[in-house]
Amino acid sequence: MMLFIYTVMPMPSTCLIQPIPTLSQIPMDLAREPASLELRLLAHRISAGFPSPASDYVEEGLDLNTYLVRNKPATFLFTVKGDSMIGASIEEGDKVIVDRSLTPRHDDIVVAVVDGEYTLKRLYQHGNRIELHAENPTYLPITFRGGTELQIWGVVVGVVRRYSTRG
Repeated sequence: MMLFIYTVMPMPSTCLIQPIPTLSQIPMDLAREPASLELRLLAHRISAGFPSPASDYVEEGLDLNTYLVRNKPATFLFTVKGDSMIGASIEEGDKVIVDRSLTPRHDDIVVAVVDGEYTLKRLYQHGNRIELHAENPTYLPITFRGGTELQIWGVVVGVVRRYSTRG
């Protein structure tokens, strides 16, 4: 597994804003040999606008482990806390699937460690300048002064959300 550590050089116009914890601090290991749960995938696409006729045709099975996990030993789940990523459709209580083997790139959503605190943000790289941006306009970007160590723990590859059932 790769861990990306950035040492940020001094920049006169930047300031450090303390990250607001947006993840539980303990990653949850995926099961080594997860029970395969194959859901039926319908060939018919669902319209999110106007209703369309239903189809009973089953295209194939969909194993969520295969769909979301590309590298089992390097993949972990985190539980999201807070609302800083709602613009990216990541909400409190969601589970994010994080792959530590991927190289983080500009515009990826990443799990970062800033001053020992885990946070979930979008990575912005502009030349030598690195920032972490929330997807909620009420939060300012996290910028860094010289000597600050930023660790990119992993890259988010998926989100799982469970809706509450009423009844």
